[in-house]
Amino acid sequence: MRARTWIAGVTTVAALFPAAPALAAPARQWQLAPPVGRAVTATVRLDSAGKLSLQVNRGATVVLNPSALGLRTTAADLTTGLTFTGRADTRISEHYTTAAGRRLVHDADANQTTLHFAKGTNRLDLVVRVASDGVGYRYVLPRTGSVSVTGEASEFAVPTSAKAVLLPYDNGRNDYENMPVHTTVAAAAPVAYGYPSLFHVADSWLLVTESDVNGNYGASRLTLDGTSRRFRLTLPDARETGTGPLSTPWRTMVVGDLATVTESDLVTDLASPSRVADTSWIKAGRSAWSWWSDGTSPRSLDTQKQWVDFAARMGWEYILVDAGWSADWMPTLVTYAHAHHVNVWIWVHFTALDTAAERDAKLPLYSSWGVSGLKIDFIQSDTQDRMRWYDAILAATARNKLMVEFHGCTIPRGTERTWPHLMTSEAVHGAEGIHNKPGRQPYPVDYYTTLPFARNLAGSMDFTPVTFTAVRRNSDAAELALSVVFESGLQNLADSIASYDAHPAAERFLRQVAAAWDDTKLLAGDPDGLAVLARRHGTNWFVGAVTAGTARTVSAPLAFLPAGTWLVDVYVDTPTGIAVRSQRVTSADTLSVPVPDNGGFAAQLCPAMAGATSCS
Repeated sequence: MRARTWIAGVTTVAALFPAAPALAAPARQWQLAPPVGRAVTATVRLDSAGKLSLQVNRGATVVLNPSALGLRTTAADLTTGLTFTGRADTRISEHYTTAAGRRLVHDADANQTTLHFAKGTNRLDLVVRVASDGVGYRYVLPRTGSVSVTGEASEFAVPTSAKAVLLPYDNGRNDYENMPVHTTVAAAAPVAYGYPSLFHVADSWLLVTESDVNGNYGASRLTLDGTSRRFRLTLPDARETGTGPLSTPWRTMVVGDLATVTESDLVTDLASPSRVADTSWIKAGRSAWSWWSDGTSPRSLDTQKQWVDFAARMGWEYILVDAGWSADWMPTLVTYAHAHHVNVWIWVHFTALDTAAERDAKLPLYSSWGVSGLKIDFIQSDTQDRMRWYDAILAATARNKLMVEFHGCTIPRGTERTWPHLMTSEAVHGAEGIHNKPGRQPYPVDYYTTLPFARNLAGSMDFTPVTFTAVRRNSDAAELALSVVFESGLQNLADSIASYDAHPAAERFLRQVAAAWDDTKLLAGDPDGLAVLARRHGTNWFVGAVTAGTARTVSAPLAFLPAGTWLVDVYVDTPTGIAVRSQRVTSADTLSVPVPDNGGFAAQLCPAMAGATSCS
């Protein structure tokens, strides 16, 4: 048949008999559950347009409404037009240890499903891991050669009625040192928020963060869309570049009641295994930190020797010498400290270690002095390039057997599993902000009850607590309790020697309290005004309780104790200062402690020995 010709042009047979529109691909759905405790489920959907979404439930409660998935690369837009090509399932059962955290021994148990998708010649794998305490997902680009990611469709459609604790992200400083806000998803400001973000959805809690970030990708954050009220994952760079196959970090959602979320190991469960074979040199501990009470003290060898003497008297493992120390006398100080069974950390600006040549020259030198660890400061970036620096510095310090604390930094993202010598990170508006200096304002008291359920759930947090001379509103016993409530593998205790000596009961507790924990239990809590945590070290348990608001009686059920009789020393506020009250208890008892406005208490529990009247 010949084409029919018109004055306006030529029409072909195809134009006369247009092809029928292509049929849309059928929608698909996969419901994924953990091996045990099947309250948490994840539902992945592929709609007829080839778009992916994820929904998360805890029982009948939808904690995450269907939320977009997918990513964009310079090669293809993999957020739409996807077709399903296959599925693989495996069970993840891992046993591992860390040197710090909510506990030192961990057992991960989860079901992992990899869903394979394609768009033309481009492939995308979605890997979803579901455990009894939450859900993680990541993307894998199986292609080889160069890969360039320009963005993600990833979003978190938390129900708008949910209460939220959010950390406004400071794009200017690139840090995590703003004050968290208590709001709702419906009322939250449409700005960027740093991880972790905490939500209370009906009877459930949801903590959103990420895990297993390395130099393959930048560290992301969330931006709330003011129209849709959905949190969109935001990357720090215009492009994340690398060589395939490329795996993104795990987008991580811890789900459960508040105790489950607080005690969860999901963030470290999702992280890469340890890259340090010999960990015998890695030791958590308490540190005397002179800079907070006397900013000139790091410049003086004699002053630092006094702090060594104090740390030795307290039985603390370390001192931290901040900015101002001299290489001329540091080896002398380390030798003096070792003679007193105290080890030394030193402060370093990150720009002193930002090249391989600097690391190769300085790290062996510090190690030769006998320094135990480095506080590396002013890092302040979440870009992929800075993540590559984190990789390099952690590898180099591990080779030189130097532990690490990061300041002016990003939050930990399971890093303490991969690099167990990372003992703590700042990424918090800590006690540095409440010096006893003119113009300083005390923190809102609910700040202390928020952090155990927000920033500290990302990993060890260097708040530098127990500063009695700070400008503050909480009671002395509540301030002492922060040594338990705030977890940090290097617990830098920041007040002056004179201040601690003026609080003898507090000194007694600080000689006993640990920095490495074998287990953690939430006894009672609400981010708005109450946090009561129990942490175990060996056979002893320590309890820290802090409140915000009016005086009350705080109850701490002791069901976590093993059978038998226990002694408990309770450190409480009195009109003349902190006092210690001791009694015998069992696991059937509840510790009920009256506390003043914005008060709290600290306690130590130990097996009752014949003739003993206290744990000290």
